[in-house]
Amino acid sequence: MFCRCELEYFGEPNTRTCPVCLAHPGALPVANRKAVEWTIKLGLALGCEIADEAVFSRKNYFYPDNPKGYQISQYDKPLCIGGSLLVPGQEGDREIGFVRAHLEEDAAKTVHVGGATGRKIGSAHSPVDFNRGGTPLVEIVTQPDIRSSDEARRFLQLLRETIVELGISDAEMEKGTLRVDANVSVRERGEPGYRKRWELKNVNSFAFVARGIDAAVREQVRVYESGGEVVQETYDFEPETNTLTPHRTKEEADDYRYFPEPDLVPVQSENATIERLRAEVPELPGARIVKLRDELGFATAQTLVMGGLDRLWAATRDAGAEQVAAANVIANQLVGVGVDPARVDAAELAKLVVARDEIPRKTFDEAIAHAGDEGFSADPYLAQKAVAEASELEPIVDRVLAANAAQIEQYRSGKTGLLGFFVGQVMKETNGAADARVVNELLRQKLS
Repeated sequence: MFCRCELEYFGEPNTRTCPVCLAHPGALPVANRKAVEWTIKLGLALGCEIADEAVFSRKNYFYPDNPKGYQISQYDKPLCIGGSLLVPGQEGDREIGFVRAHLEEDAAKTVHVGGATGRKIGSAHSPVDFNRGGTPLVEIVTQPDIRSSDEARRFLQLLRETIVELGISDAEMEKGTLRVDANVSVRERGEPGYRKRWELKNVNSFAFVARGIDAAVREQVRVYESGGEVVQETYDFEPETNTLTPHRTKEEADDYRYFPEPDLVPVQSENATIERLRAEVPELPGARIVKLRDELGFATAQTLVMGGLDRLWAATRDAGAEQVAAANVIANQLVGVGVDPARVDAAELAKLVVARDEIPRKTFDEAIAHAGDEGFSADPYLAQKAVAEASELEPIVDRVLAANAAQIEQYRSGKTGLLGFFVGQVMKETNGAADARVVNELLRQKLS
């Protein structure tokens, strides 16, 4: 953030450092212009007010991963103020508000060696890797608007997709380029205000964030119902045991003794820069989910948008494919075989979707698996027509039914899901060449 060290994840420890990020005497910081612009771009996407003037401040605390004894952050004059993110849902939409988004430098990485959990508690020793120290870091603080662990998970997934689509980070929790701290407090229904909170730190997946919130809610309810009081603390969530481990007593802002960073001038946002960045903000994922929800249903719309598949779907539909069929093929078959949607020619994919009931299933599956290949053409696969003559398929259907008398009895007893089993057996007999629609019709007739 304030030096020119190259960023490299999982590289040799302590090889991407310099006098600035190691806090050598006399080394002075210089703000990273691109990091400032990307923070403004994020703020615009989230509907924040961009401050005319933002001030970097020193956040004073001692920790082994903080060589200066303070972190350069933003306090009372952050770059981005307010804003909200639309979180669509099956039963309605929610607006999750933001307090601020501010820019700071990241701390170094402490690696806890030994012990069963990789946490500080129980570790044998904790070396520090300073490669990460000084990396530009945006902290986004929400309003207390989230009401459940599931809503928290969906909000985080949508926020991550927004960040990735803006092109400002890969936001991968496994790499540490996205990290989440969850503040949790409980109160009586209808109670005004908020009670003491717990902060969950070092949670490395959205699913674990949701489980950690549920664990914190259960434990706080237990404390209050037993007559106790919740103390404001920081916790680690242990997913293996579904329990919380106390980390430290939670600090308040006064404990950090903030004051303006004397070696950096305030950041003044130019209108021309703001408008240029505003023009680069695409339509956000939440808005696209809402737009597709009426056409495809919430679940399918969410799958397409959150998987980065909705633009391919739209192009495939526009090229002639039926919209529901296109959504099913893209969200299921295409994703299932690991094809990069960015490499798929929508016009060729549309040909496959239109003809998928007319060509053998095996041929269709093979075509989908190669849809991302350079120069892919659907035509050779479309030339292989499925066996659709009932007179050719009926003897095969009869053989399959004769060989599965027990399944016929179960089907006629109400287990109608076995129809798929019979279809699969016919497909196996025909090496995937049978027309699935004709097979279904024949089977229904014979099993009625």
